[in-house]
Amino acid sequence: MEQKKEKMLGTIFTLAWPTMLEQFMQTAVQYIDTAMVGSLGTQATAAVGATSTVNWMIGSTVSAIGVGFLAYISQAFGAGNKQKARAASGQSLLMVLLVGLFFTGLTMGVAMKVPVWMQVDPSIRTLAGRYFLILYSPMLFRTSTIILGTILRSVGDTRTPMRVGIAVNLINVTLNYLLIYPTRVRGNITIPGMGWGVEGAAAASAVAYTVGGIVIFLALWRHPEISPRGQRIRPDPAILRPCFRVAVPNMLQRFATSLGYVTFAAMINSLGDISTAAHTVANTVESAFYIPGWGMQTAAATLAGNAYGAGDRKQLQNLGRTILPLEISLMLVSGTLLFFFAEPLVCIFSRDPEVVRLGTTVLKMVAVSEPFYGVPIVVEGMMQGVGLTAIPLVYNVLGMWGVRIAGTFVCTRLMHLGLVSAWGCMIGHNMLLFVLFGILFLQGRWHPYGRERAGR
Repeated sequence: MEQKKEKMLGTIFTLAWPTMLEQFMQTAVQYIDTAMVGSLGTQATAAVGATSTVNWMIGSTVSAIGVGFLAYISQAFGAGNKQKARAASGQSLLMVLLVGLFFTGLTMGVAMKVPVWMQVDPSIRTLAGRYFLILYSPMLFRTSTIILGTILRSVGDTRTPMRVGIAVNLINVTLNYLLIYPTRVRGNITIPGMGWGVEGAAAASAVAYTVGGIVIFLALWRHPEISPRGQRIRPDPAILRPCFRVAVPNMLQRFATSLGYVTFAAMINSLGDISTAAHTVANTVESAFYIPGWGMQTAAATLAGNAYGAGDRKQLQNLGRTILPLEISLMLVSGTLLFFFAEPLVCIFSRDPEVVRLGTTVLKMVAVSEPFYGVPIVVEGMMQGVGLTAIPLVYNVLGMWGVRIAGTFVCTRLMHLGLVSAWGCMIGHNMLLFVLFGILFLQGRWHPYGRERAGR
C-alpha cells in the first residue's frame, strides 16, 4: 500500500512540476512586465491592469473548450484507445480555427469600448484601449497555445507546453526591453529601444503569443502519440458532442465567473487610480502563490481521466486521498511566504507609498485563505478529468455573484468603503468554495462512482 502511494506521488509530481515551472515562468514574466510598465508611472500600471479581467474572461472561455477535449482524450488514453484520442486531436484543430477567428473579430471590434465598459478613468481610456487592441490581435495563435497545450497535457505530456511557454516568455521579456523604453546609454553601451511605452509591452506580448501558437501546433503535429496528422478535420459529432457536454458547463462557469471578475474590477476601477494600481499589483503578486494549485490541478485532471477511462475505481479514490493533503500542504507554505513577503514584493512594482500600503494590506489578508482555496482547485480538477462540470458551474457562480459581487457592491457603492472591503468579499467567496467542494469531496460525490452510490 505504501509503495502504491509513493508511486502515485511520483506520478503526480512528474505531471505537475512542468506545469508549475511553466506557471512560474509566466508569473515571472508578468512580474517583469508589471515592473517595467510600473516604471512609467501609476497611470501606465492602471492602463495595463484596467482590462486584465477581460483578458481572463476571454482566455478562460477558450480554456473551457480545452477542458472538454482533456476529459475525452484522457479517458480514451486510460482505456487504451489511442486512435480515439488521435481523432479528437484532429477535431481540436477545427476548434482552434473557429474559436480563434471568432475571438479575433470580437476583440478587434470592441477594443476601444472595453475601457469605457470597465469604468476606466477617462484620462487613460485611449491608452488602455490601444493596449487591449494590440494584445489581442494574435488571438488565433493564443487560442492555439491554450487548446493544443491542453491536448498535450491530457496524455501526460506536460513538458512540451512547459518548453513552449518558457520560449514565449523569454521572447516577451526580450522584446519588452527593446520596445517599451527609448534608446538609452548605460556607461559606454548604447541600448537600442523603440520607446513605445505601454503599447510596446502589448506588442512584445503579441509577437510572443504568435510564436507560441505556431510552435505548439508544430509540436502537436509531430507528437508520436497524439498527432492529428491524417485525422478528420471536418466536424465529427461523435467526438464533439461528448467534448461539449463537458466543455459547455465549464465554459458557462468560466464566462460567468470571469464576467464577475470584470464587474469586480470595474467597481474597483471606479475607486480611482490608487486602488486600481494597488489591485493590479496585488493580483500580479498573488498569482505566483497559486502556482502549486494550478500545477496540481493539471495532474489531478489527467490522472482522474485516465483512472475513470480505465474503469479503476480504487485508483480514482486513492488519487483524491493522496493529492488533496499534498495540495493543502503546498498552499499552506505558499500562503505563509506571501504573508511575510507581501510588502517587499509590492515594492518591486510600485514606489507610490499609498499603492504599497494598500497592496500589502490586501495581500496579507488573502494569504490567510490560500490553504483553504487549494481544496476547490484540486477537487474541481479531478471533476474535470471525469467529465463532471455541472456542479462546479453552480458552486462558482454562487460564490462569485452571491458573495463577491453582491458584497463588493454593498461595501463600495452603498457603504462607500474601499479596496480592503472588496478583497474581504473575495476571501469570503474563496471560503465558500472551500466549504462546498470540501463537503462534496468528503461525501465522495466528486466522481461518477460516488454519485452512483449516492443515487441508490
